[in-house]
Amino acid sequence: MTEPAGFFETKSEFAYRTVREKILAGVFPPGSVINQGELARTIGISTTPLREALKRLKGEGLVELDAHRDARVTDLNAEEARDLLEMRRSLDPLAVALAAERRTRADIREMRDAAEGLRALPVDADRKSLAIHRRFHSALYRASQNVLLIQTLDGLWDRADRYRLLALEVDRGDAARAKTDQEHADLLEFVIAGDGERAAAVMREHVDTSLGAQAAWRLRRPR
Repeated sequence: MTEPAGFFETKSEFAYRTVREKILAGVFPPGSVINQGELARTIGISTTPLREALKRLKGEGLVELDAHRDARVTDLNAEEARDLLEMRRSLDPLAVALAAERRTRADIREMRDAAEGLRALPVDADRKSLAIHRRFHSALYRASQNVLLIQTLDGLWDRADRYRLLALEVDRGDAARAKTDQEHADLLEFVIAGDGERAAAVMREHVDTSLGAQAAWRLRRPR
Protein backbone atom coordinates (compact mmCIF):
# COMPACT_ATOMS: atom_id res chain seq x y z
CA MET A 1 0.00 0.00 0.00
CA THR A 2 1.44 3.37 -0.98
CA GLU A 3 1.91 5.95 1.77
CA PRO A 4 -0.56 8.88 1.59
CA ALA A 5 0.58 12.31 0.50
CA GLY A 6 2.47 14.29 3.12
CA PHE A 7 0.74 17.16 4.89
CA PHE A 8 2.61 19.85 2.95
CA GLU A 9 2.79 17.92 -0.33
CA THR A 10 0.33 18.50 -3.17
CA LYS A 11 -1.42 15.48 -4.64
CA SER A 12 0.34 16.08 -7.94
CA GLU A 13 3.74 16.18 -6.24
CA PHE A 14 2.90 13.03 -4.28
CA ALA A 15 1.87 11.24 -7.47
CA TYR A 16 5.00 12.40 -9.27
CA ARG A 17 7.28 11.19 -6.48
CA THR A 18 5.46 7.88 -6.10
CA VAL A 19 5.37 6.95 -9.79
CA ARG A 20 8.92 8.16 -10.40
CA GLU A 21 10.25 6.01 -7.55
CA LYS A 22 8.42 2.98 -8.90
CA ILE A 23 9.82 3.50 -12.40
CA LEU A 24 13.39 4.01 -11.23
CA ALA A 25 13.18 1.00 -8.90
CA GLY A 26 11.85 -1.23 -11.68
CA VAL A 27 8.46 -1.78 -10.03
CA PHE A 28 7.06 -0.35 -13.25
CA PRO A 29 9.53 -1.92 -15.72
CA PRO A 30 10.48 -0.50 -19.12
CA GLY A 31 7.68 -0.93 -21.66
CA SER A 32 5.00 -1.60 -19.06
CA VAL A 33 1.59 0.04 -19.34
CA ILE A 34 0.28 2.17 -16.46
CA ASN A 35 -3.50 2.32 -16.25
CA GLN A 36 -4.16 5.78 -14.85
CA GLY A 37 -7.57 5.00 -13.32
CA GLU A 38 -6.32 1.91 -11.54
CA LEU A 39 -3.14 3.60 -10.29
CA ALA A 40 -5.04 6.66 -9.06
CA ARG A 41 -7.33 4.44 -6.99
CA THR A 42 -4.36 2.49 -5.62
CA ILE A 43 -2.53 5.57 -4.34
CA GLY A 44 -5.68 7.34 -3.21
CA ILE A 45 -5.95 10.33 -5.54
CA SER A 46 -8.00 11.39 -8.55
CA THR A 47 -6.75 11.06 -12.11
CA THR A 48 -6.23 14.83 -12.53
CA PRO A 49 -3.15 15.19 -10.28
CA LEU A 50 -1.89 11.85 -11.57
CA ARG A 51 -2.14 13.14 -15.14
CA GLU A 52 -0.18 16.24 -14.13
CA ALA A 53 2.49 14.03 -12.59
CA LEU A 54 2.70 11.87 -15.70
CA LYS A 55 3.21 14.95 -17.86
CA ARG A 56 6.22 15.86 -15.70
CA LEU A 57 7.57 12.35 -16.08
CA LYS A 58 7.05 12.55 -19.83
CA GLY A 59 9.20 15.69 -19.82
CA GLU A 60 11.93 13.66 -18.11
CA GLY A 61 11.65 10.94 -20.75
CA LEU A 62 10.37 8.33 -18.32
CA VAL A 63 6.86 7.80 -19.71
CA GLU A 64 4.95 8.13 -22.94
CA LEU A 65 1.33 9.33 -22.93
CA ASP A 66 -1.40 8.56 -25.42
CA ALA A 67 -4.66 10.40 -25.99
CA HIS A 68 -6.61 7.97 -23.83
CA ARG A 69 -6.22 6.73 -20.26
CA ASP A 70 -2.94 4.83 -20.29
CA ALA A 71 0.72 5.71 -20.01
CA ARG A 72 3.67 3.55 -20.94
CA VAL A 73 7.05 3.46 -19.28
CA THR A 74 9.68 4.27 -21.87
CA ASP A 75 11.95 1.49 -23.02
CA LEU A 76 15.65 1.50 -22.30
CA ASN A 77 17.71 2.49 -25.31
CA ALA A 78 21.34 2.34 -26.33
CA GLU A 79 21.55 6.05 -27.14
CA GLU A 80 20.47 7.20 -23.68
CA ALA A 81 22.76 4.66 -22.01
CA ARG A 82 25.66 5.98 -24.11
CA ASP A 83 24.78 9.60 -23.31
CA LEU A 84 24.63 8.92 -19.58
CA LEU A 85 27.96 7.13 -19.69
CA GLU A 86 29.64 9.94 -21.62
CA MET A 87 28.40 12.52 -19.12
CA ARG A 88 29.55 10.51 -16.13
CA ARG A 89 32.97 9.85 -17.68
CA SER A 90 33.54 13.60 -17.64
CA LEU A 91 31.70 14.76 -14.53
CA ASP A 92 32.36 12.04 -11.93
CA PRO A 93 36.17 12.42 -12.10
CA LEU A 94 35.75 16.21 -11.90
CA ALA A 95 33.57 15.85 -8.79
CA VAL A 96 36.06 13.70 -6.87
CA ALA A 97 38.99 15.90 -7.91
CA LEU A 98 37.16 18.92 -6.50
CA ALA A 99 36.13 16.90 -3.43
CA ALA A 100 39.76 16.09 -2.71
CA GLU A 101 40.51 19.81 -2.81
CA ARG A 102 37.48 21.14 -0.93
CA ARG A 103 36.23 18.42 1.45
CA THR A 104 35.44 19.52 4.97
CA ARG A 105 35.58 17.58 8.20
CA ALA A 106 31.81 17.11 7.97
CA ASP A 107 32.21 15.77 4.42
CA ILE A 108 34.85 13.31 5.58
CA ARG A 109 32.58 12.05 8.36
CA GLU A 110 29.71 11.60 5.89
CA MET A 111 31.90 9.79 3.35
CA ARG A 112 33.21 7.43 6.02
CA ASP A 113 29.71 6.79 7.36
CA ALA A 114 28.43 6.16 3.82
CA ALA A 115 31.23 3.65 3.21
CA GLU A 116 30.11 1.53 6.18
CA GLY A 117 28.40 -1.58 4.83
CA LEU A 118 29.06 -0.59 1.21
CA ARG A 119 29.53 -3.61 -1.04
CA ALA A 120 29.45 -4.08 -4.79
CA LEU A 121 25.88 -4.72 -5.87
CA PRO A 122 24.88 -8.38 -6.24
CA VAL A 123 22.59 -9.77 -8.92
CA ASP A 124 19.62 -9.70 -6.53
CA ALA A 125 20.28 -6.15 -5.29
CA ASP A 126 17.33 -4.69 -3.42
CA ARG A 127 16.38 -1.04 -2.96
CA LYS A 128 18.32 -0.83 0.30
CA SER A 129 21.52 -1.95 -1.45
CA LEU A 130 20.95 0.58 -4.23
CA ALA A 131 20.38 3.33 -1.66
CA ILE A 132 23.63 2.50 0.19
CA HIS A 133 25.52 2.60 -3.10
CA ARG A 134 24.01 5.94 -4.02
CA ARG A 135 24.65 7.46 -0.60
CA PHE A 136 28.39 6.85 -0.96
CA HIS A 137 28.62 8.45 -4.40
CA SER A 138 26.38 11.33 -3.30
CA ALA A 139 28.71 11.99 -0.37
CA LEU A 140 31.62 12.25 -2.80
CA TYR A 141 29.65 14.61 -5.04
CA ARG A 142 28.60 16.87 -2.18
CA ALA A 143 32.18 17.23 -1.00
CA SER A 144 32.96 18.98 -4.30
CA GLN A 145 31.06 22.03 -2.95
CA ASN A 146 29.84 22.72 -6.52
CA VAL A 147 26.05 22.99 -6.38
CA LEU A 148 25.43 22.81 -10.13
CA LEU A 149 27.72 19.80 -10.48
CA ILE A 150 26.02 18.03 -7.58
CA GLN A 151 22.54 18.67 -9.02
CA THR A 152 23.62 17.44 -12.46
CA LEU A 153 25.17 14.25 -11.12
CA ASP A 154 22.13 13.55 -8.92
CA GLY A 155 19.92 13.83 -12.00
CA LEU A 156 22.19 11.54 -14.02
CA TRP A 157 22.15 9.02 -11.18
CA ASP A 158 18.35 8.96 -11.22
CA ARG A 159 18.24 8.35 -14.96
CA ALA A 160 20.92 5.66 -14.75
CA ASP A 161 19.23 3.50 -12.09
CA ARG A 162 17.04 1.70 -14.64
CA TYR A 163 20.18 0.80 -16.60
CA ARG A 164 21.89 -0.48 -13.47
CA LEU A 165 18.98 -2.87 -12.93
CA LEU A 166 19.40 -4.13 -16.50
CA ALA A 167 23.10 -4.82 -15.91
CA LEU A 168 22.33 -6.61 -12.65
CA GLU A 169 20.38 -9.24 -14.58
CA VAL A 170 23.79 -10.78 -15.35
CA ASP A 171 26.16 -11.93 -12.61
CA ARG A 172 29.44 -10.01 -12.88
CA GLY A 173 31.36 -12.56 -10.84
CA ASP A 174 33.38 -12.31 -7.64
CA ALA A 175 36.47 -10.78 -9.26
CA ALA A 176 34.52 -7.88 -10.76
CA ARG A 177 32.74 -7.20 -7.48
CA ALA A 178 36.04 -7.29 -5.59
CA LYS A 179 37.45 -4.75 -8.06
CA THR A 180 34.48 -2.45 -7.43
CA ASP A 181 34.94 -2.74 -3.67
CA GLN A 182 38.61 -1.82 -3.99
CA GLU A 183 37.75 1.19 -6.16
CA HIS A 184 35.31 2.43 -3.53
CA ALA A 185 38.00 2.07 -0.86
CA ASP A 186 40.55 3.89 -3.04
CA LEU A 187 38.14 6.73 -3.81
CA LEU A 188 37.52 7.28 -0.12
CA GLU A 189 41.23 7.16 0.70
CA PHE A 190 42.36 9.53 -2.07
CA VAL A 191 39.61 12.10 -1.53
CA ILE A 192 40.29 12.23 2.22
CA ALA A 193 44.03 12.46 1.53
CA GLY A 194 43.48 15.38 -0.82
CA ASP A 195 44.89 13.53 -3.84
CA GLY A 196 42.56 14.73 -6.58
CA GLU A 197 44.62 13.33 -9.45
CA ARG A 198 44.56 9.77 -8.17
CA ALA A 199 40.91 10.04 -7.11
CA ALA A 200 39.94 11.19 -10.62
CA ALA A 201 41.94 8.34 -12.22
CA VAL A 202 40.20 5.75 -10.05
CA MET A 203 36.80 7.27 -10.81
CA ARG A 204 37.40 7.15 -14.57
CA GLU A 205 38.16 3.45 -14.30
CA HIS A 206 35.17 2.99 -11.99
CA VAL A 207 32.77 4.58 -14.49
CA ASP A 208 34.25 2.69 -17.45
CA THR A 209 33.53 -0.66 -15.78
CA SER A 210 30.32 0.40 -14.03
CA LEU A 211 26.89 -1.20 -14.30
CA GLY A 212 25.90 1.71 -16.54
CA ALA A 213 28.76 0.90 -18.91
CA GLN A 214 27.76 -2.77 -18.96
CA ALA A 215 24.16 -1.83 -19.73
CA ALA A 216 25.29 0.44 -22.59
CA TRP A 217 27.32 -2.42 -24.02
CA ARG A 218 24.41 -4.86 -23.75
CA LEU A 219 21.98 -2.49 -25.44
CA ARG A 220 24.19 -1.71 -28.42
CA ARG A 221 25.18 -5.31 -28.93
CA PRO A 222 23.44 -7.01 -31.89
CA ARG A 223 20.61 -9.24 -30.68
